[in-house]
Amino acid sequence: MKFRPLHDRVVVRRVTALEKSAGGIIIPDTVQEKPMEGEIVAVGPGARSEEGAIVALDVTAGDRVLFGKWSGAEVKIDGEEFLIMKESDLMGVIEGPHALAKVA
Repeated sequence: MKFRPLHDRVVVRRVTALEKSAGGIIIPDTVQEKPMEGEIVAVGPGARSEEGAIVALDVTAGDRVLFGKWSGAEVKIDGEEFLIMKESDLMGVIEGPHALAKVA
């Protein structure tokens, strides 16, 4: 991917939703909710402070994050779907094993 976000924006790849429920019921695509979890693909250099200095972001490429259901703008880059959002739209970084979902 050849895309570099500006300022305090991040590019997120949404994780794929699970196709089966815990009880083994297959969930069709039409009723699945979009996951609110993703992986940071690229980050901008940071926001400018009132003094003009660049303040670095707290997230880096490869971090697993949670974000709001309606956060970000959906874009297609090289045929793949991504979300572009500000760092302030992120709710937090997920640490540890990620057994429930896999990156698309």
